[in-house]
Amino acid sequence: MTSTLRKHLGMALGIATLLAAGMAPAAVRPAGPSRAEQLREDTEAIHALGVSGVQALVIAPDGRHSVATSGTADLDTGRPVLPDGYFRMASTAKTLVATVVLQLVAEGALSLDDTVEHWLPGVVRGNGNDGRSLTIRHLLQHTSGLHDDLPGYSTPQEYDEQRHDVHSSEELVARAMAHAPDFSPGEGWQYSNTGYVLLGTVVQKVTGRSAHAEIEDRILGPLGLDRTRWMGASPSLPRPHSRAYQLFGPGSVVDVTDQIPVGHEHFSWVTTTRDENDFFRALLGGRLLPPRQMAEMKHTVPVSPEFQLFWPGGRYGLGLIERPLSCGGTYWGHEGGDGGYITLNGVTGDGRRSAVVSMSEARGDTSEHVLEQENAAGSLIDHALCPGAPEPREPRRTRAEGLRRIG
Repeated sequence: MTSTLRKHLGMALGIATLLAAGMAPAAVRPAGPSRAEQLREDTEAIHALGVSGVQALVIAPDGRHSVATSGTADLDTGRPVLPDGYFRMASTAKTLVATVVLQLVAEGALSLDDTVEHWLPGVVRGNGNDGRSLTIRHLLQHTSGLHDDLPGYSTPQEYDEQRHDVHSSEELVARAMAHAPDFSPGEGWQYSNTGYVLLGTVVQKVTGRSAHAEIEDRILGPLGLDRTRWMGASPSLPRPHSRAYQLFGPGSVVDVTDQIPVGHEHFSWVTTTRDENDFFRALLGGRLLPPRQMAEMKHTVPVSPEFQLFWPGGRYGLGLIERPLSCGGTYWGHEGGDGGYITLNGVTGDGRRSAVVSMSEARGDTSEHVLEQENAAGSLIDHALCPGAPEPREPRRTRAEGLRRIG
């Protein structure tokens, strides 16, 4: 569930000389690769870093798409990566939760200025934590100051010992309450998974139903996202999927597919690149929230200096990240990383162009590898969303046809 962070790889376009009949030669910039070709280059660049498997999907404003894969879905068998494989959504599910919360705000069921104490009396208390001073907006925007203390593994042995551990939301919040807050509410920014555990519980308190049930009925069903699924405490994924790997150090790549995600009660989601694209396109396209709540979601604050390393120029709204494009302007999304799967995504502000890349290996042994992977995936998103490259020439395809095509 924690948002694991990765890298940027620059790809330069050359200068070509074009000779016109009867005219002096003039140096001009070539058209460059098509978006489909660029996407293939970018997925291969991520794989070249040592990431075992990569799949990516870009959807253009007219519905045309580019799909690319690289590497292997299984290091033991060498089977290829499929373009429609499931992966764990991890922290990208925070945008699902935030969307439901804002829908409830639009319906008048709660307010962004409601305190946590109002909905969850006595839950946030102790060691300087006080639910009376925390609002729903603070939780959504990571300005609550709540300290994160989620269980996790850092060695292959710890993975073996902990992979089937089940942690309730109450336990995760209690772990946070054992620490003093990092800062007073509204006086800083720090990524807090605990805040979103609380938000899932608030949704349940407001509606009388689990957060995942509300997400299914309010978002997935209306949009037809039948390949986004809540897995609960299941340690496995539906088929097809790439095996997930974690690099713990030189020569220590471990298959970590089999595990129960931390925060499984609210955040144990799997999806595909197509479903994730469609969700963000619908959200930014105004199909899930009224204009007022969409504006609230896009009201951002700067992320902390630590996160500026991974999201240069990044700003955080209500469950949504805004990042600059190299060609000018910005895009929106929310990456996720857990259990070997790392996913970056992006959509333009009008919801018309989008991109998702899923990697099935987390190179988390050093900060250099983490940043390298983050930047390479970020480069793919940037290339996909910046204008300039020609669109692929293939005609618009149906959803099923598009998913079968490999870049």
